[in-house]
Amino acid sequence: MDQGDIPLSDREFTRIKNRVYTQAGISLSDAKRTMVMSRLTKIVRRLGLPGFDDYIDYLDRQGSTDEHQEFINALTTNLTRFYREDHHFDHLADYVGKLIASRPRVGPNGRPRLRIWSAGCSTGQEPYTIGMCLLERFPALKTWDFKILATDIDTNVVAKAALGIYPETELNDLTAERASPFERVGDGTIRVPQNVRNLISFKPLNLHHKWPFKGPFDAIFCRNVAIYFDKETQGQLFSRFHEVLAPDGYLYIGHSENIGGGARHFKLVGKTIYITTKSSSTRDVA
Repeated sequence: MDQGDIPLSDREFTRIKNRVYTQAGISLSDAKRTMVMSRLTKIVRRLGLPGFDDYIDYLDRQGSTDEHQEFINALTTNLTRFYREDHHFDHLADYVGKLIASRPRVGPNGRPRLRIWSAGCSTGQEPYTIGMCLLERFPALKTWDFKILATDIDTNVVAKAALGIYPETELNDLTAERASPFERVGDGTIRVPQNVRNLISFKPLNLHHKWPFKGPFDAIFCRNVAIYFDKETQGQLFSRFHEVLAPDGYLYIGHSENIGGGARHFKLVGKTIYITTKSSSTRDVA
């Protein structure tokens, strides 16, 4: 136990695990106990409460919406970088190229339509990579009805992502070609170019709750998110992704994940890349 942390009993840890599972579908393992104790101690001390039992009681009896969200924010982990698992972006670009070459789906505004969802976008590197990758390879997309939805349960990282500003060290592992679109802001920071920022809508979203949209999405990225759910919740999530994907749409998941309970809805076509089994007889807009 780190010095200064409040002791966490087995009973209190169970209560915390039950609450985060009910609220967000997140399944905390015993290995996360130290992390839970460290992150929540700060909140408990700030509220002037004697222990974790009192904190959970406080949330149950009088916690505000913001305080419930703070509890979730404290227990989520956000690790990401630009062009992470870059084979996914290569595959996405090939897929979009085929959509452009074929008869594209047209939206109500008469323009060819492309929709991509970054579910679990963290601090934004994933959706921004999607936008930069596709605009660079396919300039014609500037005339399309092309939008990217980026969501995360952590309201803090969503707010940060929307700014599109990062330390210049984010470019250290990128090639000169991939780093070139970024604007140098000064003070050791960079900014995602405006044309890419314009493509993306950042929204807070709890995947465990009802989704305020129906799709269809041509592709969904949900990488290193399902690992925090148990098998039953994973299966439910993948089934819901299937429902909002367009026919022949793709799902990209994390390198340590598998489709598990959603196998009947998807077919593996590449390393952690799945195509929906939905019929391709139509690609109409829902």
